[in-house]
Amino acid sequence: MATIGVAIPIAEPYGSELQKYRADFGDPMASSIPTHVTLLPPTEVDDAELERVDEHLLRVAARFPSFRIRLRGTATFRPISPVVFVTLAEGISSCEVLQSQVRSGPLKVELRFPYHPHVTVAHDLDKESLDRAYDTLSTYDCGFDVTAFSRYEHGADGVWRPQRSFPLAG
Repeated sequence: MATIGVAIPIAEPYGSELQKYRADFGDPMASSIPTHVTLLPPTEVDDAELERVDEHLLRVAARFPSFRIRLRGTATFRPISPVVFVTLAEGISSCEVLQSQVRSGPLKVELRFPYHPHVTVAHDLDKESLDRAYDTLSTYDCGFDVTAFSRYEHGADGVWRPQRSFPLAG
């Protein structure tokens, strides 16, 4: 079995910048998780099904247009979950539709919580660190075009690594 995830990688230089912030806030997962917007949360898939999964993702990407994401400001899932994230000010509906198409066919999974596209910058930290993340990035603002999404695999070392990119139709 492989544990996979599907996500939109955050374009450079913003991905590295937000990953550095995450590390500076003390999040031990900062170096293990590339900066992203989740489309499919961690999901176990039989190794023999990975080719079928990739074919499904290729079909989804081939019919989905590229779109723009604008990240602006912060929000939190507290008190439900100790997470601070950068919010999407543009691209929410495109992410919602794309994730529903990704989570179909061989990747049909139920979500634990309603889908809410975001970019995590602090997770499972003490209140002061979460507050600092929230305040530090409250005026964060960047935009980029989404032209692809990626399938990631969770390694035995706990690191999420991109395995394949799926270009959008354009």
